[in-house]
Amino acid sequence: MINQIEAIAKEMMQGASGCHGWLHVNSVRLLALKIAKAENANLFVVEVAALLHDIGRKAEMDSKGQGCHAELGSEQAEKILAGFPISDADKQNIIGCIKTHRYRKNLAPQSLEAKIIFDADKLDSIGAIGLARAFYFAGKVGAEIYTGREELLAQEKDHDKYSYTVEDTGILEYEVKLKFVAARMLTDTGRILANHRHEYMSDFIREFKEEINCNE
Repeated sequence: MINQIEAIAKEMMQGASGCHGWLHVNSVRLLALKIAKAENANLFVVEVAALLHDIGRKAEMDSKGQGCHAELGSEQAEKILAGFPISDADKQNIIGCIKTHRYRKNLAPQSLEAKIIFDADKLDSIGAIGLARAFYFAGKVGAEIYTGREELLAQEKDHDKYSYTVEDTGILEYEVKLKFVAARMLTDTGRILANHRHEYMSDFIREFKEEINCNE
């Protein structure tokens, strides 16, 4: 079943952005399984939820952000799971994991498995790979590497009403969101992993700013 569901997910992920493509999905799967083993969670539910957690991305993109990929994905996942011999309890848990994984939604993960998917998804947004994704996205919208206005803009930015501009640097993404992610982890294992990635990001940002200012 895992292989079949993975194939379906890959098909549905075609055309997704580089920041949320298959590399991201697989990273979330590996992180989620690592946390799940440490937390004694349901490995099957976690792996399936990880594979399907972003299948609503393309629909969200096609709607130009009018739909929520977590909600769209949970609806799509329900239809996919109907074709597999999975218990109703596991199906509902998987659907819940997908529906509550998004950082900006107010839906709180309820099950242990949902908390693990939330943590794994957030972990892939921080650390070395998180910064790489932030700079990649900034390049896609034509942003500069650095403007010097990041801390000021971070105080003004409202993610729910904000349109990306050339001032949306990777550093701004760190100031607005990434530096707060570690504090939002929901599992003990997630917190340990997040603290390491947070420290790496902090060191990188500090070194970056020192180099920009000629190490003054």
